[in-house]
Amino acid sequence: MFCPKLNIIVPCYNEEEMLPKSAPVLAGILNELIEQNQVSKASKICFVNDGSSDNTLSVMKEITQEKSCFAYLSLSRNFGHQAALLAGLFETNADIYVTIDADLQDDPEKIKEMVQKYLAGNDIVYGVRTDRDSDSWFKEKTARLFYRIQGFLGIKTVYNAADYRLMSRRAVDALRAFPEKNLFLRGVIPLLGFQTAQVFYPRTSRIAGKTKYPFLKMFSFALNGIIGFSNIPIRLVTIMGMLISFIGFLLLIWSLYRSFVGGNIQGWASLFSTMTFFNGIIIFSLGVIGEYIGKIFTEVKGRPLFIIDKKVGLD
Repeated sequence: MFCPKLNIIVPCYNEEEMLPKSAPVLAGILNELIEQNQVSKASKICFVNDGSSDNTLSVMKEITQEKSCFAYLSLSRNFGHQAALLAGLFETNADIYVTIDADLQDDPEKIKEMVQKYLAGNDIVYGVRTDRDSDSWFKEKTARLFYRIQGFLGIKTVYNAADYRLMSRRAVDALRAFPEKNLFLRGVIPLLGFQTAQVFYPRTSRIAGKTKYPFLKMFSFALNGIIGFSNIPIRLVTIMGMLISFIGFLLLIWSLYRSFVGGNIQGWASLFSTMTFFNGIIIFSLGVIGEYIGKIFTEVKGRPLFIIDKKVGLD
């Protein structure tokens, strides 16, 4: 009976408090899968150190020395969560891959169900949250707004699915064909087109450490997901520019008419407010265009997504 090799990829940034708690949990799940002949004995739990500034790398070394099922990659600096995920997927060898964050807020027990769905013929299995009770009010509302904006812009994502998922080797190989440097995996992976399934779970609160996604990082992440997948924002800027020009033309005709009939033009305060409003729209539009130009600038430089500093415990 063929037993696929499973690699569980765990991106880590400043997770020295969480790793001693999450490593035994993941090891227990992997051992259970091995004992049930669901996955190969060569399967691994691979931590990816994303340039942590605390003792995360030292903790990884200790954990790896304790059990042979653990391995780690260490990036040369902080490249970001998405790059760390890709490093784990592209730099390790397996038949199936599961990506999960070190905080284990995504139910790790669902890895067993993901493997079952893979064995049933699915190349991609998404972990989908059934609620957002662990989020703050602000995070919940902004997340819902983000999904609505994505839907309006025609961006295909799986609602309430983050980066907890299973991918087969051929799905990962297909992902390699995407040359973008600004990869938004939640939007790219649905584009692969392979057979998919979903597992559902309630998300729990973090038990140690601090969140690695404060507001500014979340905003940047969301903006990257929108700009990288839709031309509609820049098209809206074009339409808005045409509309503003038309309104300006009408105001010009109205002003000339009042001058010819000898009337006094009243309301300079309202005119000033209107000009300020439209100038704000113009500056906003330039900002949107600048975001697209910035993405192009990043892509044409062709710099690597990540650089590996150390690789321990991997084939």
